Amino acid sequence: MPKQKNLLDALLEQGLINAKALEEVKQQAENDNRYAEELILEKQIVPEDKLYKLKGELLKVPFKDLAGLKPGADVLKLVPMEAAQHYRFVPISVDSDKMTLEIGMLNPEDIDAGEALKFIAHRNNLTPKICIITLSEFRNILKEYSSLKGEIKEALDELRKELETEEKKGDKEEDKEKIEKIAEEAPISKVVALVVKHAIEQNASDIHIEPSEKSIRVRYRVDGILYTNLTLPIRIHPAVVSRIKILSHLKIDETRKPQDGRFFTQIGKKKIDFRVSTFPTYAGEKVVMRILDPTIGLRELSDLGLESRNLEVLKRTIQKPHGLILLTGPTGSGKTTTLYSVLHILNEEGVNIVSLEDPIEYFIEGVNQSQVRPEIDYTFATGLRHILRQDPDKIMVGEIRDGETAALAVHAALTGHLVLSTLHTNNAIGVIPRLIDMGIDRYLLPPVLILAIAQRLVQRLCPNSRTEMKPSPEMMNMVKRELGAIPPDQFKKTNIKEPYVFYEPKPSRECPKGTKGRIGLYEMLEMTPELENIILKEPSEANIREEAKRQGMMTMLQDGVLKALRGIVGLEEVKKEVEE
Repeated sequence: MPKQKNLLDALLEQGLINAKALEEVKQQAENDNRYAEELILEKQIVPEDKLYKLKGELLKVPFKDLAGLKPGADVLKLVPMEAAQHYRFVPISVDSDKMTLEIGMLNPEDIDAGEALKFIAHRNNLTPKICIITLSEFRNILKEYSSLKGEIKEALDELRKELETEEKKGDKEEDKEKIEKIAEEAPISKVVALVVKHAIEQNASDIHIEPSEKSIRVRYRVDGILYTNLTLPIRIHPAVVSRIKILSHLKIDETRKPQDGRFFTQIGKKKIDFRVSTFPTYAGEKVVMRILDPTIGLRELSDLGLESRNLEVLKRTIQKPHGLILLTGPTGSGKTTTLYSVLHILNEEGVNIVSLEDPIEYFIEGVNQSQVRPEIDYTFATGLRHILRQDPDKIMVGEIRDGETAALAVHAALTGHLVLSTLHTNNAIGVIPRLIDMGIDRYLLPPVLILAIAQRLVQRLCPNSRTEMKPSPEMMNMVKRELGAIPPDQFKKTNIKEPYVFYEPKPSRECPKGTKGRIGLYEMLEMTPELENIILKEPSEANIREEAKRQGMMTMLQDGVLKALRGIVGLEEVKKEVEE
């Protein structure tokens, strides 16, 4: 954090703050890891303009009163929002003739901020022109980045004018035709485009458009949690939904039953895929759009949270020529992402990979992906029968939902194919009893099932926005119990020693929620001669659990505790996610 000594001393010398108040501010700033000047403003000790004018005089940087000036989108795009938040500077204007970029800063004395500004200006072939602005003006400009309101308001004003023009004309078109026409017009197209664009910029995984009696709520799911980002007038709801339906090739006049579709859009150099679902509610149709960014979907195994024994076991197992690999976990636990990452590794020139999916989430060049359609009786089971005539080497089945699909997947693995799929159980040891419950004969499992994987997703702590926390005695007992159950040879490799240190999220300017992205917790059960005997004799979960422990399987909870001890995730969330 930049030092505030010169400014604070000047405030004291000029009688704008007394010694006692100054000392309290310094102490609080240090304790809360905040800027002293912000605390002075919060406590209303010094007027904002006076404080920043004085700072400008001390640093010999001109102070600028923006008087509510808001830069346009073309200016804002020159400085990324993350850089503006972190380095506390914002673009104000561009002089094309002089090739200068006017920048409003809060801390011109910050060396890192200066270097970042030089880089950004050079990248845009501009020369930076620095001035000091107030904290209020900085925050006002930052709002233009982080919210849709400015751009959306412009589009809505344009739409309102067009609707008023239509009403004056006395337009007699039928409702369906009128809504379709409005949905194709620029303002509504712009509203939908902006909602989509901002969702991608915020790394959202889903967009929810939810109507109520008086308004439309737009929510983004970021790191597994839904946040309200925007409220729109209810009168444009039919046009917004129709615009999305047009993009997704859905029936505009069908509002009584759910529909599914998808569309693509180009954001920068990336081609983003959107999976669309409409759902009738009392207030109108709700729309959910799943954002499928191929650069996120195809990630390295180590980036997913796989490490040590888990990573080694998975890499070794997927190289086997045949067998069944099953991933398990609740909806939204990252199973599909893990499967796609494995397919990406297996996708080689001399290999024929065929997949059955519902839906296809990411398109992979070189993989023959097929979308099942139960409404025309093209299910996972019927698809599997046909896949075997396609001369496959590796097969991916989106989900094993019933005994018929399970039997066909086992048959495919028995006849020399590597089969990957997902199943719904609570953990890896539950896979074997679940397959038996689905009607698979016990004697078929040892030669077929080669690996069972369970996983969960937890929020990753932002490295610069976390603080130490002291677990409760109950939590510490749980930690010691789980660490004591990890095989000694594996625990030794972690280099973790007492005293144990844990962290929890602490919101900051850089990470408003204190977290950034998510990471997987994994457990893996391999087929071994000992497990084969258990399956043939008494495949109870208790017996399988003993074998898992013998072969060195680390549970999801143990994996989470180790990640918490390394400061990657929060201990409370690990316990909540794995034990729910």
